[in-house]
This record gives sequence, C-alpha cells and structure tokens, in this order.
Amino acid sequence: MAYNYVVTAQKPTSVTHSLVGNFTHDNELNLIVAKCTRIEIHMLTPDGLQPMHDVPVYGRIAVMKLYRPAGEKRQLLYVATERLMFCVLAYDQTSGAIATRAMGDLSNTIGRPCEHGLIGEVDPECRLIGSQAYDGLFKVVPMDRAGQLREAFDVRLEELNVVDVKFMHGCATPTICVLYEDTKEARHVKTYEVDVKEKTLRDGPWSQSDVEGGSSLIIPVPAPLGGAIVVGESVIVYLNKDGGNGAGGAIATKSVNVMAHGVVDADGSRYLLSDSTGMLHLLVLVHDRRRVHALKLESLGQTSIASTLSYLDNGVVYVGSAYGDSQLVRLHAQPVRCAADQVPATPDGLTYVECLESFTNLGPIVDFAVVDLDRHGQGQVVTCSGVNKDGSLRVVRNGVGIHERAAIELPGVKGCWSLRRGDASTHPSDTHLVVSFAGETRILAIDDDDELAECEFRGFSANEQTLCVCNVDGGFVVQCVASGVRLVNAADGEPRATWSPPGGATVSVASANRTQALVATTGGSLYSLALGSAALIRETASASLDGKEIACLDCTPLSDPGDAAARLCAVGTWTAEVFLLTMPDLRLVTTSPLGGGGGGVIPRAVLLCSFEGTPHLLAGLGDGALHTFGVDPEAGTLRDGKSLSLGTQPITLRTFRSKGATHVFAGSDRPTVIYGNNGKLIYSNVNLREVLHACPFNCDAFPDSLALASESDLTIGGIDDIQKLHIRTVPLGEQPRRIAHQPETRTYAALTENFDENGYFVRLFDDVTFETLCKFRLEPDEQDSSVISCAFADDPRVYYVVGTGYSLPEEPEPTRGRILVFRAEDGKLQLVAEKEVKGAVYNLNAFNGKLLAGINSKVELFRGGDPVGADGAGGSTYELAKECSHHGHIVALYVAVRGEFIVVGDLMKSVSLLAYKPEESVIEERARDYNANWMTAVDILDDDTYLGAENNFNLFTLRRQSDAATDEERSRLEVVGEYHVGEFVNRFRRGSLVMRLPDQENADVPTLLFGTVSGVIGVLATLPREQFEFLSALQAALNKTVSGVGGLSHDAWRSFQNEHRHRAKDGARGFVDGDLIESFLDLRPEKAREVAAAVKLSVDELTRRVEDLQRLTH
Repeated sequence: MAYNYVVTAQKPTSVTHSLVGNFTHDNELNLIVAKCTRIEIHMLTPDGLQPMHDVPVYGRIAVMKLYRPAGEKRQLLYVATERLMFCVLAYDQTSGAIATRAMGDLSNTIGRPCEHGLIGEVDPECRLIGSQAYDGLFKVVPMDRAGQLREAFDVRLEELNVVDVKFMHGCATPTICVLYEDTKEARHVKTYEVDVKEKTLRDGPWSQSDVEGGSSLIIPVPAPLGGAIVVGESVIVYLNKDGGNGAGGAIATKSVNVMAHGVVDADGSRYLLSDSTGMLHLLVLVHDRRRVHALKLESLGQTSIASTLSYLDNGVVYVGSAYGDSQLVRLHAQPVRCAADQVPATPDGLTYVECLESFTNLGPIVDFAVVDLDRHGQGQVVTCSGVNKDGSLRVVRNGVGIHERAAIELPGVKGCWSLRRGDASTHPSDTHLVVSFAGETRILAIDDDDELAECEFRGFSANEQTLCVCNVDGGFVVQCVASGVRLVNAADGEPRATWSPPGGATVSVASANRTQALVATTGGSLYSLALGSAALIRETASASLDGKEIACLDCTPLSDPGDAAARLCAVGTWTAEVFLLTMPDLRLVTTSPLGGGGGGVIPRAVLLCSFEGTPHLLAGLGDGALHTFGVDPEAGTLRDGKSLSLGTQPITLRTFRSKGATHVFAGSDRPTVIYGNNGKLIYSNVNLREVLHACPFNCDAFPDSLALASESDLTIGGIDDIQKLHIRTVPLGEQPRRIAHQPETRTYAALTENFDENGYFVRLFDDVTFETLCKFRLEPDEQDSSVISCAFADDPRVYYVVGTGYSLPEEPEPTRGRILVFRAEDGKLQLVAEKEVKGAVYNLNAFNGKLLAGINSKVELFRGGDPVGADGAGGSTYELAKECSHHGHIVALYVAVRGEFIVVGDLMKSVSLLAYKPEESVIEERARDYNANWMTAVDILDDDTYLGAENNFNLFTLRRQSDAATDEERSRLEVVGEYHVGEFVNRFRRGSLVMRLPDQENADVPTLLFGTVSGVIGVLATLPREQFEFLSALQAALNKTVSGVGGLSHDAWRSFQNEHRHRAKDGARGFVDGDLIESFLDLRPEKAREVAAAVKLSVDELTRRVEDLQRLTH
C-alpha cells in the first residue's frame, strides 16, 4: 500500500474573483483577491498594493462578495464554495485575524445542480443573500437589520436554464433580475420580487423578451438610475421599467466575448469590460440622473485576458487573470504610445492603458517537463502556461534569486573584495570594490549617478594581482599581493607599513581579518602576521607543512558574526589535504585528506565559518566537489566529514550576512548558497548560470547586495529569499499545449496553437536561452496533442515524436491522425517518419525501444522499421510498423508505463492495467478499476500501485491484487487511497524541485510533481509507513487545534467526492495533507506546544521534523 504526502510547492496563481472595499479598516481601501482555494487581502497605499493576509480556504471559492449591514463600521466578506458551504468573515482589528461571523450549508438533499455552477449575490440593501445551485430553485438567506443571518429557505424559480441572476438596486422589496434561456434557445430577462414573509417570488417591475441570443451577463445599475445592463456578444442593452417597452438604450458592438466587468463610478455611469482577446473597453451610460439616453463603448487598450476587473482609485485598475499574468494598470485620459507587445486601441498605434505592475500566473498549466539541466539532482520545471495571446513557457526553479542592480562588462576577474573608506567600525556601508585581474588591480566606487566607476586608491599596488583585501581595525586597509603585504590608511590611502616574504619569495595565497593576515609563499612556507597595532605589520610566526605546496588558506574567526582575531586557521595543500593550525602561533592541530590523499583533486578554497553558532570547515575542490566538517574550536578537531558535488568547475567560497545569519556563497559553474537550519547545512542553487567569484557589497546605493563576477562581467545584485521558487517567463504570443525535453540536443519541443494564424505548430527551443530555433506548421485542421523524446531499439539516435489528430466540424471525434517523427539537428526539425493512424494520438510513451500510443479508444504499439534509403544517412526516413494493440476503452486519454506494465486513464472508465507480452507480441488487460471516473492524469507509483487524478479535483491510488485468491479479485484494482486535492490536475511528472543530499533523512523518498489549471505545482511523496502514521497523528492533532477559515471542516474538504460518491465524514485515506502539516511552523507558541504534546514530542523536535520534510519536498 502506498502512503502518500501531498504538499503545495507553488500556491495557486490564477485569479478568479477580486473585490475592492473597506474590509480591514473603515478608512482604508482593500483589494481582496481569490485564487481558487486562497484569499489574499491587500491594502492600497501610495506606494502600491501592500500584502496583509494570505488565507487558505477549505474549499474552492465559487462566490465572494463584500457588503456592509447597518451598524457595521467595516464591510463583511461573504464566501461560498463549490461544495455549497458558505461563511461570513470579518476582520478583527484587535488580533489582526480573520474572524467568522456566520457559516452554513447551501446544499439540498434533492435537486439537479446547475450546469453553470453556483450563483451567489447579496442584496444591495443587505436584506438577504440569494443563491442558485439547483435548477428551478433559488435559496434565500434573510438578514435582519443588524446583519444577522436567519433561517434559509428555497423559492421556486420557473426558469430552469438560468444564465445569470443579480439583485437590483433601489427597490423597496428585494428584487432579482434573471437572464434565462428557454427551450427554443432564445434568451429573456425577467425580474422577481422576493417576499421573505411569504417565502415566495412575485413578478417584478419589468421584463424583456428576446434579448440578444449570446447574452450572458447582467450588470445591475446603482440608484438613482436603477435597472440593468445586459451584455451580449454583439449587443449591449440597458433595461429598466421606465425605458419604454423595457429598453432604455442599446448599442451594437463588434462580436465581443465579455470575460469580466468592473464598476468605475459609484453612480453606475461607467463600466469596464474586458473581452476574450484582452481588449479593455469603457462602457458609458449617457444620462441625466433620472433616465439613460444612450450607451457608448470605447476601446481603451489591451491587458491580460481578464477574469475579473476591480477599479481601485485615481484611474488604477486591477486586472485579475486566470489566463495570463494579473496586472495593475493605469487608465489615461489622453492616449499614450503603445508598448511593443500590446495591441493599440487607436489606428495611430496609441493606447489609454499603461501597465504599472504584473503578477505572475502559472495557470493554466496544461503540461510541463521536469529537467535537471545541471545533473544536480534538482529539477527545474518548464510549464506550458496561459491561454491564447497570453500563452508562455514558464521556467520554475527552486533556489536563491539574485536581482541585478548594476552590471559592467569586465572579463578576466580573479577575485573581488568590498572595502570601506575610513574607519570600518564607524562606517556601516561599503564604499569601494576591489577587483583583481592577472597582473593588475582596479578600484571601483559608486559615483553620484549610482553607477560603478573606476577610481584611484593611493597606497594600493595597482600593477599586481591582489590576493586579498580587508579592512583592519584602527582605520586601515590591508592588501596582499605577490610581492608582499601592504597596510594603508583607509581614509586617504597613505601607505603605513609593508611586509615582504624573506628570501625574495613570492606570496601565492593570502587571507586576512580585522587584526591578522595569513600568507603562504611558493615552496610551502606559511606566515602569520599581526596587523594594525601602531600602524605596523608584525610577523608573529612561520611554519612549513613538510614542504607541501599550499593551494588555499583562510583565517576567518570562528564566531558568528565574527571576532577581531582568529584562534584557528585552515590550509589546503596540493596533496589534497586540509590542515588546521592555531593562530597566531601556527601550531599544527589536525589534518584530514580530501578525496583520497595525495591522489585527490587539489582544493581551491577553504573557509572557516559558523552556522547557527556551530563552527564548520568547508573545502572547495577543483572538480566542483565540496567537503564539509564540523569543528571543535577548543580541541581543534574535525568531525562529521561529508562530501557532495556542487558543480564541475573549481569552487570559491565567501561568507555574507543575510537576515542576521551567516551564509556562504560557493562560486562555480553551478553557484550555490550554503546556510544552516536546525543544525543542518542547506544548499540552495542560485538563479545564475555561472559565478566564479563573489563578495558582499553593502553600499548606500545598493544595500544588502553581492558583487558577482563571471568570465565576462561583474554584477551587483540583491539577494532574494534564500529558498523559494523563481519563475522566468518565455512569452510565446500563442498557446502552448505540450512540451518535451531532449538532453542530447539541448532542446525543447513545444506544441503550440496560434489563434491569429488559425494553426498548430511544433516549435523547437534552445534549452538554455529559450530562443525559438525553428517552427513546423501542421496541416489545416490538424491539431497537435502529444510529444515525447525517445529512441528506438538498435538506433543510437534520439527523436522527437509528435502525435496529432484532424478535428473536422462534421466529426464528433477525430477519425484520422498522424504520428510524426522528427530529428533535431543544427537547430532544425527534420521530418524522418510519418504514420497515418485512425484517430487522434492523445498520448505517446517510449516503451522498451518501441513507441506506445493512445489513439482514440485503442492503445497501439509501434516499432521503428529499417531506414528507407540507400545508406540510412541523413536523408533517409524511418518506417513505423504497428506491432499490436489493445481495445476496450472509451478514449485512452492518458497512459503511463513501467517495465512491461501499461496503465491507461480513460475518459470515463477510470483506470485499467495492461501488460505487454513480447514473446507473443500482445497487450492484454490484467485488471481495472470499475468505478466511473473521468480521468485527467495517471502515473505509476510502483509495480503494484497506481495514481490517478479525475475531473472532480480528486486524487486516488489503486493497488493490483496480484496475491488475491480468485481471478475476479485479481482482475479488480483495489482503491487504497482517496484525497480531494481541490485542483484540476493535468499532468504528473517524476522529479524534484530541491537538491537531494546524501546525508538527508529520507533522501531516497520518491516524489512526483503535478501541475494544475489554477497554476499550482504540487508534490506527492511516497513515505515509509512509520513516517506516514506519525504524520497522520500530527494531522489529527492539528485538526483539533487549527480551525479552518469560516469554520469549514478539513476532513470534509479532503474527502473524496464526485457525482457518484461522497464521503464527507470519512476524510482522506492513504494521503496526508502536507499544507496542513506545514501550517504547524506558523502556529503561535501556545498552540505549537499543544500540538507537540499531542504527538509526544518537544516543539523543537517537531519543528525540526516538519522543516526536514519541507526541505525534502520543496
């Protein structure tokens, strides 16, 4: 049985609802945003949006409304979920928390759910809340004058096919406006008054028959005008009882599919409309405050395709999107020049819309690839995201983000150090940057324009390569070069003292701190120097390590953040050893080999540092390996030696401070930040390709920055959170549908749809730069549906294989498709094989040197044939030959393979297990799940356990009963796990977002990643039974301690539910909710103690375990 842990690595990013109002304070304006299962609350400030709360909700948010009953200082938030639970939330200013005012259930035991989902509205006068969840029924929740909710009741609604319902403004009796479709598919508008006392509906003040057939939206108009706007595809009409036969004004539009709307003015004079192309329109009601005379519609400019619009203030609008990035835009009264990627609103290329800020949205993720480009054990995820023009590839990587603040082209850097002009103890900020090259040293400073410029520093040796620079106590600076050591005045650069190695030797490596320097010369001599006292350099000791050449050394004090003098120093030698000596007398304390003694790789950097107060010694080798040791500073001994590979090039090491803690920047071809957490060393990749040297550079212009040198340039960058997901966007301007990676050619192949060109394409990308290398257009009516990279048996070359289907209007499902085999060479796609098939190729898998395809209702196996051509050279083509197939599916949408096993996820018939018999060339069914699940993704956890996702946002696991007693039991897949993830999962992929370290607990735990429509990247880890049982107990303890927002139940939320089954009381089984587990880290101390006591652990130990699991998964 599989024991699974499900956790969110990336929270939902698709915006479904947004509101503006006074929720947290009566004088503060809030923007409230719903993202599927989370509510974000922001405050509007002069500097922009300030995040206040990010609240998880145990449900998918279907309705979100603000309202203010009489007597309330602030507005209340009404939230209803897709499972028909609702709550009323208020902001508690005393505690700064979200409080629950009321909760309830909108569901009925009978009734047919509406196809459009839940509609929920609050009466503008706060007299009742109305909802429609079932055809023919309208549920009413009355409110008294104080806003208290009373007992709900249902009223019968004659119209069965309701499109939209809204409450009208300015009515003495609560009045709803209903847009509906009759049996002849004509659409009409009717109003009803809600009689709360009689619990019934009465005919309202007006109605309108035969509105435009594409009408889909009602916008109620505030008093004093009242009435409603009905928005159709080609006509927008204003309706009111005083408008003459119901119509008060109408305007014809071009065919516009309105996706979202927002109110601009409190009196309802202006409205924003956004269409399916992302064009923003302004709808104006021309009126005299009593009567609407005309409607005007003006195009303003292009934004992301909106799912919600909220007018904030002063012409600023929040554009929430489920199809692309959400935006903060400003509306201009006069047109401005259009951005290059925008569609102009005027013929002369102008727009009224300016984008102020974008908010990243990964949704909808329809496919993704997990790629370990650096072969580091840590994957980066490349997603197919967005819709239509907002389509893009998103590169998601876990690690440290460096934000460039300044950069100059500066090739050949051999080292860099920050420097403070004057006394370092009284100057908190760095002023200069010392950059070393072969044969010279340059000094850079920040000029009046906050730019790096070269300057002079008198007293420094400029025509030698600097080996080390450091501020010294007393207002001095030490510079170590090949000829010796210089001490200069930090204020004016006046030379104060020099030291040269005896016998004309050359200094090869050096290190320094606030009072000491440690230098080594060619031949293996080591010298300890005292600095600064009476402006002198005093040699305190010398030593030789048996004549061994010294490769690197360090004398950083072993304290956090650092004393003035070191008591220990570390030395790495060309014999691949590290020595620990005392300072300042250079007495040998201990030694340790690095990777095999004299035959090992030479160390290039050693560093003494303390993480969380625990001393460590780090040694970076020339092959990218890093050795770490614990240090006992009293005994001078090394312990707990470990080794791991950070890259393939020599490592440099430098400490820096971030958020009050010591971190180490390990520079190489795969730069890494090292820090301590709960007694363990954590390694986070940096979002840069290469950093050879680094140093902290905390100047006034660029506070808390790092100077980072690569082979070609020097960058000043700010450091982001040490561990988080970083997202890079590759705009496509068309919608990506599938993606595959080919390591051998360092490329991606993505299948895209271009709505403007009305065509489907195969696009080849460079896997580093994401430059489009070439584009292959499919035939008319041919849609791409699958792509993989694979090799065929007895053929050393790799291919991209694309599956397609022809979508014809007269066919209910494709009857024809193609399998296309491409070879990627020199940035081009060469078509080498083409196979016509009878249906759409929904999926492809490499299968034991052959090709397995899901084609309509069949699973078919193909083998690569002999090359057609004289010599099988580049001009030859391949033949694909069908070997065998398996029938019996509705549509074989999803297929996963492992060994000889094939797992099929069907459109309607859940999951079936097939097996391939190579000796007989047949595929036969072994077992199936007889539940009716509409599948969205499948995968294989192990030989006997299979994972599925279905369209009601559930995950489930199935087990093959190979040891069952009867054939009937063996032919049935047993459901062993069920979990409501609350997300529409489109794809599972094997891989991890974090680096796995050899000494990490549960480092061998297998993980799957999944991507969803709302932009979630989730992680599913299969755990040992003992750990799963512990986490289940912790989950139960948290459930008793942590209350869900709005009083919603966690067990009910995570219980499996679809049209056929509902186990709200059972909760999940076979799964643990990692999001709930990680919420322990955010508990107040008293709550944390309560939970820890329930699982019989200390708070510290429980925190350590949860953080370890967090690092293991994301």
